[in-house]
Amino acid sequence: MGSLNGTIVLTGANGGLGSAIARQIASHQQFVGYHTIYTVRDAASAPDLYKAVQIERPSHPYDVVSLNLTDLDNVRDVARTINARVSGGQIPPIRALILNAGFQDFGKQQWTAGFDITFSANYLGHWLLTLLLLKSMDKSSGRIVVIGSQSHDPYDKRNESTGAFDKEKYKTIVQDQSSIDAIARGSWSSAEEDPSWKSGFRRYGAAKLFSVMMIHELQSRMDRDPTLKDVCILGVDPGTMTTGLPRLASWIIRVLVFQIIYPLIAFLVPNGLIRSPHKSATQVLAATFNSDAESTTPPKATYYFDGKPVETSSESRDAHRRGLVWKESVKYARLKGDETILSEWA
Repeated sequence: MGSLNGTIVLTGANGGLGSAIARQIASHQQFVGYHTIYTVRDAASAPDLYKAVQIERPSHPYDVVSLNLTDLDNVRDVARTINARVSGGQIPPIRALILNAGFQDFGKQQWTAGFDITFSANYLGHWLLTLLLLKSMDKSSGRIVVIGSQSHDPYDKRNESTGAFDKEKYKTIVQDQSSIDAIARGSWSSAEEDPSWKSGFRRYGAAKLFSVMMIHELQSRMDRDPTLKDVCILGVDPGTMTTGLPRLASWIIRVLVFQIIYPLIAFLVPNGLIRSPHKSATQVLAATFNSDAESTTPPKATYYFDGKPVETSSESRDAHRRGLVWKESVKYARLKGDETILSEWA
């Protein structure tokens, strides 16, 4: 293991923001002392990732691991392997766990194991992975980074142009336990109800809301845990990027908007709302590894946009609602006490 400083775990490393983060990890001297585990859907087919890491520094210490976030048994297997490697001294403790993997169905709704894939891929798989890997986190300086989205907040002005949250029934996402189950099972904002891309965007937003809720709820629980009290969980809104996320969208959205119009806007207005994955990757890594020199406290439960702390939605900060989501997540993931070191896991 040599003199490595720590391990970085990055989900969704093939393409878009993930590959942009990987490229910076592989090319910047700051990260030479880290071992990185890149997770992708299929390690045998991750061309964007391999191009990103091999073109920069062939000696970059890394592993590429297949991870299906919609398969909770697979999530457990991957976490078990990483935990064994850390406890066995093969790799150092996790300094950064970056929850980047994302999925939007753009109205082409899919299910697996009874759950809406948008819910599982964006939230539940990440939630379980995080709880399982807590035992391997660097207990003094470990950071968990959630990649957020403007879609988590129906009142975010950036969502107005989409019209996705115009109807009153979509402005409050979590009402009670039954509303959480409707999101998990895909009956809330279903493609049957609304066959347009907006139904998928709303369900993506709900999954991102749950993820942002996790920032506040998990930090609160870790703060009360003597073993995990120094571990931070924070979030980064990467903004609208030119990525492959809309691979299931119509030609107009997938090609015209994301491959032609958005890149042109990002080039002409580099400090605008549309940005390149490279710019967002820089901001994600800054939040993950840099400390604010003017602050005497770590960035616990802090949420960043354009490198500055911003407030998350009022719904995400509601302690009662986020507590409901946590309890349902425990049930959905079938989490047991011996699977995580978090004392207040239930």
